[in-house]
Amino acid sequence: MDRATYQRLSEQLATYEDVHRIAHAEGLDEELLFVIHTHRVSRDATRRFYVVKRQLPRLVGQWKRGRTVLDIAREWKFPPVLMGQQMLGELGIPRKKVWQTFLHPETAPDARLRREVDELLASDMVYSPRGMELQRERGRKGEERLQRWLEKHGIGYRTEKDLRGKYAKTPDALLDQPIMFYGQKLTWIESKANFGDDVELRKNLKRQLGPYTELFGEGAVVYWYGYVDGAESPPGILLWDGTTFEGITPVVPARPERSHAGHPSPGPARPPHPATPPGAPGSRPDGSAAAPPP
Repeated sequence: MDRATYQRLSEQLATYEDVHRIAHAEGLDEELLFVIHTHRVSRDATRRFYVVKRQLPRLVGQWKRGRTVLDIAREWKFPPVLMGQQMLGELGIPRKKVWQTFLHPETAPDARLRREVDELLASDMVYSPRGMELQRERGRKGEERLQRWLEKHGIGYRTEKDLRGKYAKTPDALLDQPIMFYGQKLTWIESKANFGDDVELRKNLKRQLGPYTELFGEGAVVYWYGYVDGAESPPGILLWDGTTFEGITPVVPARPERSHAGHPSPGPARPPHPATPPGAPGSRPDGSAAAPPP
């Protein structure tokens, strides 16, 4: 996607309703648009978190005079669930109780708050428990697509779960043996059920991808929903979108008789599995919108 199109869509995708409207009007993938919408909402919330926080005494006063939290959140263009959590905290409700209330609205302190929490949850597809679970599910399905590709090509790998506690940071798939792609030796692959815009690419490079190259060598990252045109692969890291990745046939070196010495983890390697038969479940959308500072 070219940057001009991405910027236009990001500006237009202010609400969840905009996702449906633009998908229908322009014939675009709704999940892709929701991912872009999530980027916008989470980054804006992070940027304006403390601006809103400083206004909480005044906003709570408005609520006590009869305004709803949802009305206030919409006026401030702030995620409804985050606004509600902050305002309940300002009312003196302990943080643990606030979170419990948004997980189980029936535990709200009174009928008005219960009714309003229900409204906030229904209006927030990014920070509500339902929205968070959708993002986690997108991540899980992205990892499953990556694993099916590896197994289809007979590539042994270890997952984050297999490697837990053995390295400071672990990719979604650490390969038992490197694979070759146009002369580049790849030792790991990371799955991102996300869209790789410039902000996302910089964040991922600093937090994850750069450390992977230091620990394991060269690798690749798959952005299942694509990335902005012209994005440059960081040194030692290939950048793929989902369609390109699933069409790749890697060069897989012959497996040695003994395990590869490049990854000194004590546990047994995950063996390659038969290819998943046609008709296996497909994919879905992540990210996790990083929550604003506490």
